[in-house]
Amino acid sequence: MGSSWATIDIEQRVQEIYNEVVRKNPAEPEFHQAVREVFFSIIPLLKKNPIYLEEKLMERIVEPERQIVFRVPWVDDKGEIHVNRGFRIEFNSALGPYKGGLRFHPSVNFGVIKFLGFEQIFKNSLTDLPIGGAKGGADFDPKGKSDKEIMLFCQSFMTELYRHLGENTDVPAGDIGVGSREIGYLFGQYKRITNKFEAGVITGKGLRYGGSAVRTEATGYGLVFFVDEMLKTINETFEGKTCVVSGSGNVAIYTVEKIHQLGGKVIAVSDSDGYIYDKEGIDLDLLKQLKEVERRRIKDYIPYHKHAIYKPNGNIWEIPCDIALPCATQNELDENDAEMLVKNGVIAIAEGANMPCTPAAIRVFEKAKVLFGPGKAANGGGVATSALEMEQNAGKTRWDFEYTENKLKKIMQGIFRRCSQAAIEYGFPNNYIVGANIEGFKKVADAMIEQGIV
Repeated sequence: MGSSWATIDIEQRVQEIYNEVVRKNPAEPEFHQAVREVFFSIIPLLKKNPIYLEEKLMERIVEPERQIVFRVPWVDDKGEIHVNRGFRIEFNSALGPYKGGLRFHPSVNFGVIKFLGFEQIFKNSLTDLPIGGAKGGADFDPKGKSDKEIMLFCQSFMTELYRHLGENTDVPAGDIGVGSREIGYLFGQYKRITNKFEAGVITGKGLRYGGSAVRTEATGYGLVFFVDEMLKTINETFEGKTCVVSGSGNVAIYTVEKIHQLGGKVIAVSDSDGYIYDKEGIDLDLLKQLKEVERRRIKDYIPYHKHAIYKPNGNIWEIPCDIALPCATQNELDENDAEMLVKNGVIAIAEGANMPCTPAAIRVFEKAKVLFGPGKAANGGGVATSALEMEQNAGKTRWDFEYTENKLKKIMQGIFRRCSQAAIEYGFPNNYIVGANIEGFKKVADAMIEQGIV
């Protein structure tokens, strides 16, 4: 059986499998993009180990184990009825219970959730923790809604989703549009329906009822820990570096915080309306007040710091910097942005969001030999700390901030090490995309082979 695969053109076979994915999943460009990156990155692995082709692992891994779509009706403050669409893609449980966030945003559709769930398989694999891959959400926009409206939506959403969840089955968390407020409403409804205080069924909870220290900070802190490891390979640190961070939500805020702690200076952040440039360094306390407490727009930074510049609809990547960290949304940084960053002397880029750099942008960075950290490795800190929250819930215990942050740092260092070693082993030193995809795929694929054709 193995000898027949030795004569096959593996690149051609991968292209055929990819073409079939596109045919079977039309009008899902984000999913196609994610699959293409993984498939063509793992060709060196397939050449060494044709068993993955023999066992049809690629065909199997792109098919979710379960896809759930449901109606979410709710009533606004004026008594008007609204109907949204909810999703949960339980993609792969080879390594553990399904694990992945919920996203509430108008852009959410089937293809977006599938791309996020597919990425989550490999991200979770890289953490070396016992969690499978999933993603979910709804095309609901929390922006401009009252707390009561958000509560009613979350309760309606969980009234359907609860039947698919369980601490050993599927454990969701937050994502864009789903923070501690939404998690609280979702957990409260789960508890009400099931009559169980099953703390490990959802992560990102408040500290008062089973949440983990560092969970709020985890994705941003983890991103900076990963970049710090990349910088060490060229004998550099964050000390004295100017940084640009897109976004101004949870990930961006705590990316800024950790960079400042390590001696770097973030000079720009953004939201969907524009960006703020503050050459003296972003005022983190003000940013937290505006975004986390008052839920205001980034332009409201200006009245407090007259020297800062607000550029509506501006392109944050035009600002010269040493380190660029896209932390907003998918495909926000394109080829032209990448060329501008390289021209302005950027030395490192890492993805705090999921797939924020287009394939063309990544090619520009690779050609320029700029350090690049892919999201499935660099932004794994959030799900890693979610798994730590699950561990604490299972043991009915709570760790302090310092202990938990240290565990997160070690996990991120481990992710970097595994990506780096895999890249070297398969002939692509310092290519962390190849390293992350090979290492992430191999662990899941080996587990699937051991568990049989299921």
